[in-house]
Amino acid sequence: MLALIAANARRRPARTAITAAGIAVGVAAIVALLALSAGLNSTAGQLIHLGRADLGLFQRDAADPTASVVPLALLRRLRAQPEIAEATPIQLVVGALPRDPSAIVFGLDARGFAARLLVLTAGRGPSAGHVALGNVLAGRLHARPGDTIRLRGHLFQVAGVSHAGITLEDSGVITTLADAQALAGRTRQEATTIAVRLSSHTTPSRAKRELQATFPGLSAISDPSEALREGVNSELISKAVLLIVVLALIIGALAVANTMLAAVLERRRELALLATIGWSGSQLALLVLGEAVTVSILGTAVGLLLGSLAAGLLPAALGLQAFISPELTMWVLGRAALIGMTIGVIGALYPIWRARRMWAAAALAPA
Repeated sequence: MLALIAANARRRPARTAITAAGIAVGVAAIVALLALSAGLNSTAGQLIHLGRADLGLFQRDAADPTASVVPLALLRRLRAQPEIAEATPIQLVVGALPRDPSAIVFGLDARGFAARLLVLTAGRGPSAGHVALGNVLAGRLHARPGDTIRLRGHLFQVAGVSHAGITLEDSGVITTLADAQALAGRTRQEATTIAVRLSSHTTPSRAKRELQATFPGLSAISDPSEALREGVNSELISKAVLLIVVLALIIGALAVANTMLAAVLERRRELALLATIGWSGSQLALLVLGEAVTVSILGTAVGLLLGSLAAGLLPAALGLQAFISPELTMWVLGRAALIGMTIGVIGALYPIWRARRMWAAAALAPA
């Protein structure tokens, strides 16, 4: 039967290739979106743990965590909470560096723990008019202490190079809080987030409940999934993944069904011959299923390759490599492969039904 399946797949190479290509496109889109979605989840985790924070406080119902506005007047009350050991404001500025639009500017309070924990590999830390570059960004820009960079039309001198081990920070620019507030057009009394380190006697879940009860206008976020739910863009990506999966199943299954049904109708005499030599309806159904799965395997293999390439190239092509680092895991590839194989099985259902219905009649049909 395997030889017959292979021969039938080669019988109409153009039709087989077109069907496999349709499946490949769907699988590639699924791989790319799943990898980018996983990378976005990782980025969200970095965003809420900036400066080695245990959780981040953001404006409730902000369109996106980077668009959050938190009044610094809350700092005194926050620091008085028993569950908080330290709290420091951080101002985020997106798209401020023309040479690398994906780089984020992080404005740190010099007295806060985020600034104290900054590890410098060269030069010194940020000060008024002076910035530190993350080591990854410094490498991309070929910059070193003493050079200058332009942030939203303002020149800053590179004072040092830092390394945090966090992609967002290592691909970003560290400034003083006041400089970042000015770049963002904020007053000195506002920041994007307040990073919090918790007391040793409390847990993140308990601290979140207490803080959100005490400060109803804030969202206390300690888990990446929560950060994703706070962002409209990430929600759209999640919905896009589901939409692509559904479309891939529908379009791919229809393409496979059309191909296999045409093959069944073209091979009435062959079916009749197989029926007369003792093939059962179940065997004919297995033959059709095997051919559909073979086409799906071809399309899935190509789709996994294309999707892996797209996931790696898209962020850089769109200038988003600092925001999203795709994560191509075996779980991502396995899910995409399962969907590709499911396309073949679903697409084979109607042709199988037709083959079982026609196999006996085909033996009596005139030649």
